[in-house]
Amino acid sequence: MQILVSPDVRHTAEGIVAREGGYVNDPDDPGGATNFGVTIHTMRRLGLDLDRDGTITSADVRRLTRVQAVDTFLEHYFSRPLIAELPPPLQATVFDMYVNAGSNAVKILQGLLFEMGYDVTVDGALGPQSLAAVRAAYRAGPDHLINAYGIARRNYYFRLADRRTASRKYARTQAGGKGGWIKRAEEFIAPKYHLTAEQFKARTAQWV
Repeated sequence: MQILVSPDVRHTAEGIVAREGGYVNDPDDPGGATNFGVTIHTMRRLGLDLDRDGTITSADVRRLTRVQAVDTFLEHYFSRPLIAELPPPLQATVFDMYVNAGSNAVKILQGLLFEMGYDVTVDGALGPQSLAAVRAAYRAGPDHLINAYGIARRNYYFRLADRRTASRKYARTQAGGKGGWIKRAEEFIAPKYHLTAEQFKARTAQWV
């Protein structure tokens, strides 16, 4: 049964699934076996035993359909984490990041609000305090908040790649250009805040 959300939100979820692609099992990805962006860990947490054999393995991940992935994201990465309560123009980028990084998506937002001077706890859960703060920050500067969040996302990816050599292939291509992580963050940032090729090269110069 499909989750009932607005057509715009479902379109966002379908875009996320399309971006994530089909089945992969990259040994460098801590997420393990993944299909349409849904990891084996998520399927085990949610009890998605699709072949009903009593265990959830990569075979179940392979059986996941695009529609099931969309509905999984809408229920467990949009509705339940209360991303639906955020100002609509902010929802897509936080939703996309939640699919990619779980509750870290909310921690990034809360950390940004804290730096702006709002009284929030950086715990990865949206509650009345965080929602009130984000609405106030959005009213004060809608474009500023959306761009600042996108830049914070980009910085999060850079920090991951700084710490973990195996993750650098997700942030930088073999040719030295922007990798999927960075392009993904910049989709939600105004073009004037995108890194130039020279800026990106300088930021990643210390990587092997």
